[in-house]
Formats: sequence, structure tokens, C-alpha cells
Amino acid sequence: MKVGIDLSPLEKGHRVRGIGSYTRNLFAWLNKIGPKSGLTVEELNPQSKYDLIHYPYFDLFFISLPWQPQTKIVVTIHDVIPLLFPNHYPPGIKGQIKFLIQKILLKQTKAVITDSQTSKNDIIKYLEYPAEKIFPIQLGIDSGFKQIKDLKFLASVQKKYHLPEKFVLYVGDINYNKNVPALVKACEKVAIPLVIVGKQATEKNIDRNHPENQDLVWLQDYQKHLTSHLSPLILTGYIPQGDLPIIYNLASVYCQPSLAEGFGLPGLEAMVCSCPVVCSNIPVLKEIYNDAAIYFDPYNINDIAQKINDLCSHDLNHENRKRLILKGVKQIKKFSWEKCAEETLEIYMKIVREDPSRAKLGQDNTLL
Repeated sequence: MKVGIDLSPLEKGHRVRGIGSYTRNLFAWLNKIGPKSGLTVEELNPQSKYDLIHYPYFDLFFISLPWQPQTKIVVTIHDVIPLLFPNHYPPGIKGQIKFLIQKILLKQTKAVITDSQTSKNDIIKYLEYPAEKIFPIQLGIDSGFKQIKDLKFLASVQKKYHLPEKFVLYVGDINYNKNVPALVKACEKVAIPLVIVGKQATEKNIDRNHPENQDLVWLQDYQKHLTSHLSPLILTGYIPQGDLPIIYNLASVYCQPSLAEGFGLPGLEAMVCSCPVVCSNIPVLKEIYNDAAIYFDPYNINDIAQKINDLCSHDLNHENRKRLILKGVKQIKKFSWEKCAEETLEIYMKIVREDPSRAKLGQDNTLL
């Protein structure tokens, strides 16, 4: 069986995290495990012939699928968050037209892979795609994320980014669904520093009037006019991938305040680094984190502040912190890129040999 995978996400803005990490790791692991099952995986070449082509990314408002596929197609749809909050992600007239085209092109695919059961439910609702052809396959965690005990190493990175001794960490973009302004206000309420890691937070060349950028504009303006020395806000901007695990290790708590997610990978990365996690009580994060996180109402700033403060007020050896960290260590064992690749390979084989609707994933995400 010969499979071509579209690696274009590695050449675009998705390269650094998220979709880029998924594409890179899936491709690498399929090449590791594939030969034993007779699978050959290569970068998609329009001149080559394949038994199946996998597009690891689906754009809601741009054409990202072929008009007339010459072979069987699988596509990964990580989430449909812009459809959940249409007022905050307006596609415009052209985007609406392309969305309708994408829905038509999607009907030609043999199966959809997504990151979570929550995303599957959203895809059924908003894209009207058959439930029996959607397969939730959870993501893995990069091997570079781990607990680091070298105090000199930790101290050097802390100094490099001017990080305080105690701080709340958030990693990711500043989009409406991320709910970052609520996190900023919660940290200010309890006077605990907040460190935001991610390229987008410090971007200057943005359209300040576009609806999608309003939370980013608010954040940058907030930092610019911040005068309180009790609750600093640190925007690191882009950092090298090698420094990120160290910052997780330095953080007092990782917070994911999202209103919606497709998966929630940063919280798992924090758990690997023995950083306790507090997050929104939304279905997808409960699905992924289980009992290894403390949950709050993302629409209630007082609740966010209280949950953060409760955890940050404990010293490092407090039983509540230690218990939560141990639960995180247990939870992360459920996720690996090898497992993601194995389950993806099973979908490929079912599609090439028979009907993908006969490939059923059990509660533990293994094929039955």
C-alpha cells in the first residue's frame, strides 16, 4: 500500500506548533511502523500514483481538497472552532462561498480523522458529515517535553526570559476561543504574574480593526499600559522549541482558559513537565485531561482566579500539588505519536481494503 501525505502545513504558518507538529510526527511514525505492514509513505507528489492520499489539514474557508480526486482520500479536521463563534471569525463573502465548496469536496473523502470525540460531534453538527466515517484519534506528545531537575539549566532559562519565581503559564495563540483576556484579569485579581508564550502575542503587523484580532489588540494594549508591579504580564513572543519544556518546568501552574478547543495539547505538555494544570470545564478538556486537572468556569473570572490562587498558594511539596502532578504523569501515558500513527494506519488499511464505516474505534480509541 502506497500513501501520499500532503506536507504543505510544514511550509506554512502551521509549521511551529499544532497542525505542523501533528503532520511532522504522524509522517515520521508512519515511516517507522509502516514497513512491517507493507506501507510505503511519502510526501505527496502530484505526478505519483497512490492507493490513498491523506490531507492532514482542512481549511474551512479556503480550498484545501482536490476537485477531482484520482484515488481514495482521507482528511484530518482538527476542529471547526470558527463555526462555533461566527461573529468572531467572519469569513466574508468569498470565505462563505469557499466553505460551501469545501463541504461539497469533503463528501468525496472516504474518512475524516479528528483529534477528539468533542471535535467529531462538532464535525457532524456543522459539516453534516456521516458519523460512521469520522474517527477520533488522539495526538501524542513530543519527546522533548519532560521533567528537568538541573537547577543551573533551569536558572539560565529563567534569567534569559526574565521570568519571576512564581508565575502562571499560557502557551498558544490569542484568538477569541482561547479566552486570554479572562486569564489576564484573573491573574491580575490575585496578583500572580502571567507568562504568555507564542509568536502571535507580539506580532505588530496586524489589522487592529479585524474582528479576529480584537483579543490580541486588547492584550497588547493592556501590556503597554500596565503599571502595576504586583501583577506583571510577560509576552515572550516566539521561543525556540528547546526552551519551551524548560519554561513548563519553571511555571507554578499551566492554565488553559479556552471556550473551545479541538484537543488541548499544551496541558499535556505541561503534565509531562510535572507542571500542574488548571483549565476550563469544557467537554474536550475533560475528555483529554480527565481527573489530572483542576477545572473552572471560563466565563467566571473569580472562579478562574480562585482556582489559580489555590494552587499557587501551596508550596512545591504540598500534597494537593503533588497529587495533581502524579495524576498528570498517569494521564499522559495514554498519549503517544506511535499510538496515533498505529490507529491512523488501521484507518488507511480499512479504506484501501474495504469500507471505512466498518472500522470502529472502541472507548480506548483502539480499533475493534
